[in-house]
Amino acid sequence: MNTQELIKIEDDYFINTFTRQPVILDHGEGVKVTDIDGNEYIDMFAGIAVNALGHNHPKLVKAIQDQAKKLIHVSSIYYNEPALIYAKRLVDLTSFDRIFYANSGAEANEGAIKLAVKYTGKSEVISTVDSFHGRTIMTLAATGHEEYHEPFKAVMPQGFINVPYNDIEAIKEAITENTAAIIVEPIQGEGGVNVPDIEYLKEIEKICHEKDIVFIVDEVQTGFGRCGKLFAHELFDVKPDIMTMAKGIGGGVPMGAILATEKVAGAFVPGDHGTTFGGGPLVCAAANAILDAFEEENILDNVNEVGDYFISELKKLDKEVIADVRGKGLMVGLELTEPGAKYVDKLREKGFLINCTADKVLRFVPPLIITKEEIDQFVKALDETL
Repeated sequence: MNTQELIKIEDDYFINTFTRQPVILDHGEGVKVTDIDGNEYIDMFAGIAVNALGHNHPKLVKAIQDQAKKLIHVSSIYYNEPALIYAKRLVDLTSFDRIFYANSGAEANEGAIKLAVKYTGKSEVISTVDSFHGRTIMTLAATGHEEYHEPFKAVMPQGFINVPYNDIEAIKEAITENTAAIIVEPIQGEGGVNVPDIEYLKEIEKICHEKDIVFIVDEVQTGFGRCGKLFAHELFDVKPDIMTMAKGIGGGVPMGAILATEKVAGAFVPGDHGTTFGGGPLVCAAANAILDAFEEENILDNVNEVGDYFISELKKLDKEVIADVRGKGLMVGLELTEPGAKYVDKLREKGFLINCTADKVLRFVPPLIITKEEIDQFVKALDETL
């Protein structure tokens, strides 16, 4: 079947929840992917910041193959070795004490909010405008996009307060005696790659400690080296009570996690939360391979070196349509003065996969292994396209 015949299957059979680009990807190698018609692309999107090691990375592929020959799934009633090993490794790399495995970012955020509410016994959660925390009913309420809320207001849970991002006074004004938690992305992704002032997260941390409010950082998109540190909140020198993650944690297999301090984690007891698939041996084997690559292949050094180079090259572009260049590491946004969708299409035709978010922001979240030479190829194409 050709591309159009296959796409028609979606038109005829899928529930319509996505607007896709007319490409059927077939295989990849490194930062490059190839569609079923043989067209090759440099992947500047990495599955929405998921494919941290790119495509067909030998460590990741081998770990998945080896584990699949042994066990793919065991229920949460039993222990499994990859999950135990990964838990210790990840906790030892952070300022947290306990881990819970989930399957996605939305599930991780949902669990984090439940944990904060259980710990405090309070009923309100503060989040920020233009944030994105998931599409379950509860994480949708935490997400700061009113247009996403509108169709589901009849069943939307109460107690979620959205305030402007990077506005500490707005947070102070929103706090009440019922505030259980503040959840914030260290850098907003879907909102347009918005980087806060250096003191913003520090001020949130201070307020939370003073008022015994749980400080949650959503690192679903910013985590696992994306912004130049293993986790982006490290850039701001803060120690949250809870951190959520997904996307890059498994390099392509569906996985998420919650990390929490001992004090807060102790609020959960057996029966309070659970999962069927979370922390299975296959995904944890993959996650261990991701950490192996970070330790053995200088991934973070590459993110910082190539990320700084990328941003500097983008800032050299002299185009009236460019309003701003911003980001950290390899999470970069190019804000335009007009809608960006047509540039996504034109760059795909030139052999580059990107995304437009917040209507006018071209978002670049390539695999963390991308080179300066590949950045040069992309910037040249972008320059010609703009």
